[in-house]
Amino acid sequence: MGFLAAVRLVAHAAAALALAVIVPAASAETLHVRAGRLIDPVRGEAVGERLITIVDGRIASVAPWTRAPASGRVLDWSRYTVLPGLIDMHTHVADGFGQTDDPAEALKHSEAETILKGAEAARIMLRGGFTTVRDVGAYRGLTDVALRDAITAGQVEGPRMIVAGAYITAPGGGGAVTGAPAGVEIPMAFRLGEMRGPDEARRRVRYLIGQGADFIKVIATGAVLAVGSEPGALELSEAEIAAACDEARRLGRYCIAHAHGAEGIKAAIRAGARTIEHASLIDDDGIALARARGVWLDMDIYNGDWIEEVGTREGWPAEYLRKNRETTDAQREGFRRAVSAGVKLTFGTDAAVYPYGLGARQFAYMVRYGMSSAQAIRSATTEAAAALGLERELGQAAPGFAGDLIAVSGDPLADVSTLTQVQGVVKAGRLVGR
Repeated sequence: MGFLAAVRLVAHAAAALALAVIVPAASAETLHVRAGRLIDPVRGEAVGERLITIVDGRIASVAPWTRAPASGRVLDWSRYTVLPGLIDMHTHVADGFGQTDDPAEALKHSEAETILKGAEAARIMLRGGFTTVRDVGAYRGLTDVALRDAITAGQVEGPRMIVAGAYITAPGGGGAVTGAPAGVEIPMAFRLGEMRGPDEARRRVRYLIGQGADFIKVIATGAVLAVGSEPGALELSEAEIAAACDEARRLGRYCIAHAHGAEGIKAAIRAGARTIEHASLIDDDGIALARARGVWLDMDIYNGDWIEEVGTREGWPAEYLRKNRETTDAQREGFRRAVSAGVKLTFGTDAAVYPYGLGARQFAYMVRYGMSSAQAIRSATTEAAAALGLERELGQAAPGFAGDLIAVSGDPLADVSTLTQVQGVVKAGRLVGR
């Protein structure tokens, strides 16, 4: 039995699906949090001192602070501003090793190495304030399912994970491992979602959901960080995307689409994708269609600067750097237009492109390109929760919601960059790192 299979077998009994397990079933603990200020992302306002009581992993009450409760642990965050735990809608935590100058980096590492590095990345993400992540694909398929289940079972410290299992991609497309030396065979574990035609798309979707995927990700267009793949080019037909989305919906899941190019974005929206990832070259028709269909755009507008600086210094492939330069400014301008048009936007960073733990840097970029600080915070709380279909579970510090909280110094509504310096994290009523 391989390492991946062993981890999945141990964890499966504790958690078949992350979506079904928001908090531990039997923690029997009470935590009282004294918040100096508490941000309500729905109103975009902060209120003065509050007592937040979390029982068995869920928020039981929120009330003005008067005095310490007679029983239960009290966490004194009276010096801090408190927010709901943050949600990153576009990560690659399970890949673990992150982006390097080698297009075929994923092939260099064993299954065991990949799982262990993914666990390290998960810990970093959680301690950075992200209590929930949507992990949108791993090159070595199903490592994200194993990591999710291990976190849910309490074997690994990390955020609540909602996972794709693998990429639905054309062979050699933006979701495939490309750039390997001639003659190197790509193992099947890296090709679990490769397909040709609508019928095969449906079969791949059934397989991934049967193996534990929470949603399906299709690679509708080419990618920036993939050899031989152009961001503006449509790599799957609209019929193939629609087949994948229809099958996911039939099985009680949903579909998202990696789509940089304008035509690919519109094809994916028409085909039924719930969120569009990157949306770098979106045009006005795509913006209007997203708004009309109620589709969320998930635009990673920070990492272009990282790719330019670090990729240039470390000698990443010239093709990567060229495509990054062609998309970065266009994506940011598209983001600005989408904000102005009232399109729904979520917070997604593409964590793995840059080192894990730096994702909160994107908040300042979102404000720079048209959002208010309150809107940027909503994108990583209430809007993200709604896009996940968990708007009654996540994204608010209110009774009935998961007991996920973070503490920061200062006022994120006045200076959103304070979210890069998280002073404390509570996930499901438990203080992280204690």
